[in-house]
Amino acid sequence: MESLKETSVETAKKLGLLPEEFDKICTLLGRKPNFNELSIYSVMWSEHCSYKNSITWLKTLPREGPHMLAKAGEENAGLVDIGDNLACAFKIESHNHPSAIEPYQGAATGVGGINRDIFTMGARPIAQLNSLRFGNLNNERTKMLMRGVVKGIGDYGNAFGVPTVGGEVYFEDCYNTNILVNAMSVGIVEHGKTVKAISAGEGNSVYIVGSATGKDGIHGATFASGDLHEDSHEDLPSVQVGDPFQEKLLLEATLEVIATGAVVGMQDMGAAGIICSTSEMSAKGYHGMIIHLDKVPTRQKNMEPWEILLSESQERMLIVAEKGKEHLINAVFEKWDLNCTCIGEVVKGEQLKFYMNETLVAEVNAESLVLGGGAPVYKRDYKEPAYFKQNKLFNINEIKVPSDLTVIAKQLASHPNICSRRWVYTQYDSMVGTINMSTNKPSDAAIVNIKNSKKALAVSVDCNARYVFADPEQGCAIAVAEAARNIVCTGGEPSAVTNCLNFGNPYNPEVYWQFVHSIKGMSKACEKFQTPVTGGNVSFYNQSKIGDNDVPVYPTPTIGMIGIISDKNKAATLAFSNAGDQIFLIGSSKNCIASSQYLVSTYNVNNSPAPEFNLDEEYDVQQLIIQLIKTGCVQSVHDVSDGGLFISLLESAMIKGLGFEINSDEDIRKDAFLFGESQSRVVVSVSEEQMDEFISIVADSGVDFTNLGVVTQGEIIVDEDKFGNISEYSKLYQEKLESEMAH
Repeated sequence: MESLKETSVETAKKLGLLPEEFDKICTLLGRKPNFNELSIYSVMWSEHCSYKNSITWLKTLPREGPHMLAKAGEENAGLVDIGDNLACAFKIESHNHPSAIEPYQGAATGVGGINRDIFTMGARPIAQLNSLRFGNLNNERTKMLMRGVVKGIGDYGNAFGVPTVGGEVYFEDCYNTNILVNAMSVGIVEHGKTVKAISAGEGNSVYIVGSATGKDGIHGATFASGDLHEDSHEDLPSVQVGDPFQEKLLLEATLEVIATGAVVGMQDMGAAGIICSTSEMSAKGYHGMIIHLDKVPTRQKNMEPWEILLSESQERMLIVAEKGKEHLINAVFEKWDLNCTCIGEVVKGEQLKFYMNETLVAEVNAESLVLGGGAPVYKRDYKEPAYFKQNKLFNINEIKVPSDLTVIAKQLASHPNICSRRWVYTQYDSMVGTINMSTNKPSDAAIVNIKNSKKALAVSVDCNARYVFADPEQGCAIAVAEAARNIVCTGGEPSAVTNCLNFGNPYNPEVYWQFVHSIKGMSKACEKFQTPVTGGNVSFYNQSKIGDNDVPVYPTPTIGMIGIISDKNKAATLAFSNAGDQIFLIGSSKNCIASSQYLVSTYNVNNSPAPEFNLDEEYDVQQLIIQLIKTGCVQSVHDVSDGGLFISLLESAMIKGLGFEINSDEDIRKDAFLFGESQSRVVVSVSEEQMDEFISIVADSGVDFTNLGVVTQGEIIVDEDKFGNISEYSKLYQEKLESEMAH
């Protein structure tokens, strides 16, 4: 058998391993590895599986909190207590490279994989979100990728039967080749009904369940740990193929089999397939396994051992069953007409032995393969990029205030990064399961109903990558703050975070500097809001080969956050309610246009600092908003973010076809007042009946606030200048993306 022959350092390099890593493998084994074993180490020691270039810094993130039920990295997903004997399992992950090569299947299997992480723990997925980054919308390739990604997410999620309740879409030139597709899933489970991803108990049976194993996705983890280039389309075998109907059956069977009490441990087969599940479960349980690869159900004949071990075929799980209770496992999966095959057993020690037709084809130590065990750990050099100093040189006084701000207002309302995402979200089923409470009552975060409880979940994904590029530490802190602000503006209290960290090549010192400082900003903000990081995903090598240059994407640390709404009947909406209501700004406006969409799209200025942001001010604003919503003295609540105050007012007004009349601050440039993106600001509307209580609470808080003006029947007036009617802005806002995607 060819795969049993000794390998060399040259083979190792072809599989993405460093020469020193090959030497370490030889030391661990006491010999040179055969091709099966080398393939095992190549995927398990890839960046995608081992986090070898990131784990040192990831460990500095806050991981303790009042609601935590599982520490970061302990389980397949984060787990937090939400009260009423319920817990929330949630996680976000990337599927960037596969989606850039085959957008439909790449995005679809990203959705499938993240949902499996949730229900493998015993939680039923109830909501999905996504964060998507594409290149220039004028490019036909961008439109092709976007159509494929959105359809892949929609088709898989709709068929699986879990609503997509929220997300974000951005367009920047840096994503022209390397798009970003980050998928988040949220599930609910009763306390005490979770299952750990662990192997234990000598003699216990090891089962593979679900779909048969094919050649799709082989070396997918390695593929995800390399750069994209002109010939990346030839790596299509590295892209998995999903079947949502099979996954739906697997979900129901999984939850049913957990209830039998026969399951010792269970893990999804995602990146690196069988070898990842066997090694991680064994290492956690301090046991080994004997696995017979010839017993694995396969879709193709004559698959090599390494192909079976590394396949990333979808809709598969590894189960360790308690000895003597195998019949319970078999009965459940037979009922659901799913493969359920015993392929091995748990043994003493920490060795994994893989056989093919009774021939030992690979023997490795489980602990040597995994993150936190024998996998390499590196702390890379980093240096401040030259552009960072250039950003700091930006001077607002060199930018003239436009003579006609009405033109700017209409341009921003129809900008792809600001306009309605209706073309996207109408392809998703947002209402299946009657879970989504935000469809008919729009809010800053998605509100997800918890059945048989007065509570609801508020969930959000956030990251303005332009801010992070401008200043990674400040920009990433803003991403956390905005996620928290969105949850607070619905009436929720932030609970915990999952993250998806999308960066370029970690061997590039300037990219690694962006990563390190993003982690520092995230830590600072998460500590302030008491939102520990429960886990997530690191995705390096997001860059494109353009000529001889490697061009990384903007650093994009996507923040997924959950919060708890204690009384769902008091959840807030962003929509203005009635003409005549007073409009207030909570927080203070700043003379700032840095990194705003206005600055970039109007003046083509791409180098400026992050918007003004003070973490203490942000926290105080959010605490005030929580109080205002609890006391019921506001009609609407909406944060100020992309596009600035004017866009926030538009978004609140458009829902019911209302308008607004406001006055600007004479101490602040009018373009900065209307379109600047300084942080820590929230727009609220207040009825006459609520006014006294509102004023009393806000005045006592010490937080800056301003009476901007009044809600109108539809006219938009700024400083007595007519800016038009809400109907024309609604048309621009709602139809822009649809018209672009129509041709």
